[in-house]
Amino acid sequence: MLSRTLFYVAAASLVAGAAHADTVWLKNGDRLTGTIKLLDSKKLLLQTEYGGSIPLDWSKISTLQSDNPVLVRRGDYADDVEVKRLKPAGQGEVIVDTDSQGEQTMPLASITQIVPPRPFLRDFTWKGNVDVALDYKRAEEDTDDYDVDFKTQARHGMWRHNGQGSYNKEKSDGEVSTDNWSLEYALDRFINEQFFWQGRVSYDRDKIEDIARQRTIGTGPGYQFWDNELGAFSLTALLDRADYKYQDGTQDNFYSVSMKWNYNRYFSGKTFELFTMGEIGRPLDNTADFSLDSDIGLRYKVTNWASLNLKASKQWVSGAEGHLNETEYSAGFGVTW
Repeated sequence: MLSRTLFYVAAASLVAGAAHADTVWLKNGDRLTGTIKLLDSKKLLLQTEYGGSIPLDWSKISTLQSDNPVLVRRGDYADDVEVKRLKPAGQGEVIVDTDSQGEQTMPLASITQIVPPRPFLRDFTWKGNVDVALDYKRAEEDTDDYDVDFKTQARHGMWRHNGQGSYNKEKSDGEVSTDNWSLEYALDRFINEQFFWQGRVSYDRDKIEDIARQRTIGTGPGYQFWDNELGAFSLTALLDRADYKYQDGTQDNFYSVSMKWNYNRYFSGKTFELFTMGEIGRPLDNTADFSLDSDIGLRYKVTNWASLNLKASKQWVSGAEGHLNETEYSAGFGVTW
């Protein structure tokens, strides 16, 4: 056992001297180098130059090494431990180096999660996705259905830019039953790591339903519960000014309060992603009793950039002069970056 440990330590020293890549030793004797992205759901995700993102079975790993700081969790409900570096140990073990407790050896089986810390003040980052769903049916009734959605987010320092939009159209035997699109831009100014202030503007256009146009301008505080390699979750409370225009030409404008949510969570080495976003609101003058606009779905990552997705969308406005009640289900493909 001692000789095997010395072998791992010596091998790690050679690798560290050549480059700052992380190293993973498998129980079958193979050695892989790259960047450890995360450990979750018993899958270790290793980003490599030669094979992209590779999910590794945690039970097949002998030991590992990383000179980059990570957050390590032991048990599902334990607190994260800040670790300066990981060093190889005997088979099925790893040495963790912390400021508070120094170096200690841990069984790999006791570690349930590894996530690199994401700095609060960071250089420019940009991420997003585009999802497309197309459905053509040729039978007694011909049906064409198009659904395109995009979401993008860019951050630099204390500022975060958020953009999203969608386009939906459905025809049955040449008659259009759904035809709408929407755009939204929101700007976040972070006060600290969790609290931020948001200003947003959105526009919705519908050629079929009673409410033909919706314009909304709002502002309010938000809270970022987490934002790391495993996903993100935030809530935002807004005071809005809304303008509605109906198909018959009449108009409404009113102030409202709303709550927005934005949640996504990766599973199985980022192979699957559960996501939901939306907004629930109520006008202050009771022009409309209730409004809801939400999405929930699941993505399956086929490659580093391509994915398959399932999604359900709900739009509902009740109590207004006009009403809106749409539920859509879609399956399609997408790209992420």
